[in-house]
Amino acid sequence: MKTNLKGLNTSETEAWVRELGLEKYRAAQIRHWIFNRLISEFSQMTNVSKKVIGILREKANLQHLEIVRTQVSQDTTKKFLFRLLDGQTIETVLIPEKGHFTICISSQVGCAMGCRFCVTGTQGFTRNLTSAEIIDQIIQVKRSMEEPERLTNIVFMGMGEPLANYLSVTGAIDNLLSSDGMNYSHRHVTLSTCGIVPMIHKIGTDTKICLAISLNAADDKTRDFLMPVNKTYNLKSLISACRDFPLANRKMITFEYILMKGVNDRPADARNVSRLLAGIRCKINLIPFNESPGLDLKTPEMDDILAFQDILANKNFTAMIRKSKGRDISAACGQLKGEGA
Repeated sequence: MKTNLKGLNTSETEAWVRELGLEKYRAAQIRHWIFNRLISEFSQMTNVSKKVIGILREKANLQHLEIVRTQVSQDTTKKFLFRLLDGQTIETVLIPEKGHFTICISSQVGCAMGCRFCVTGTQGFTRNLTSAEIIDQIIQVKRSMEEPERLTNIVFMGMGEPLANYLSVTGAIDNLLSSDGMNYSHRHVTLSTCGIVPMIHKIGTDTKICLAISLNAADDKTRDFLMPVNKTYNLKSLISACRDFPLANRKMITFEYILMKGVNDRPADARNVSRLLAGIRCKINLIPFNESPGLDLKTPEMDDILAFQDILANKNFTAMIRKSKGRDISAACGQLKGEGA
């Protein structure tokens, strides 16, 4: 079986080229062409001999995700539907920001977490993505861009729970951050989790990326209703893990709080959030629920959203109302589902 080089990290690539009898420097050369120059064929490696290219063609491949469909929102957000080699599909979102772009990538086909506010969760879980499939989302989107250098921020907030696919996700992160990979700053890569408590400290020690917690409630009864994971890892254990998370200087944990009408948007809920997060170096993203077919939750009134924000601000929290982009093409938070779902 041929090796997909997008799934190997630096040391693995070095070991692979040694097994082929090639010089060690070939590893960095190959990785530069794949992750920096974004080649689709080995023949595009213009400083590599035909002999070496022949060996690479025989022993390796650059298999890539197939772009089935690209949808463009009124706000210029782009949603990509990718088909994997086994016919499964995932979605990836390219989000325009002021002066740059953010890409929201998936880590699984479907999701097993079953969060009540998320369309992806209604699909159930099919399988984990490989490291190569995770990072190839970025490669293919960058190849489609006129100015790929403006893609500066990566968020693991697409389909799936990243910490439930730990080895593949950290393998992709390795290639994202390494100097001979895509060379992104750890400050520009964020992983969002629903709260797989045992893996939170581990991701903080194994990588230096930013952490986001999908909170959505400040009491166990409400969070149990919204997020089944809370029945396994309750708020006490989750917040304890956040307090123990190794934060570098100037970094903060982001708590994402999706506001749902009559469920978690009351003043009492805001006061509970402020008490729960007291003493944690953090910021809070308030996300008005994005209504979708099949989900029976509603978006709160703007007055209630602003009142919620004011309560947190008065408790000295940085609380921002995050405008959802791509809602008209079902590309906003909680709306990703893939073809036919």
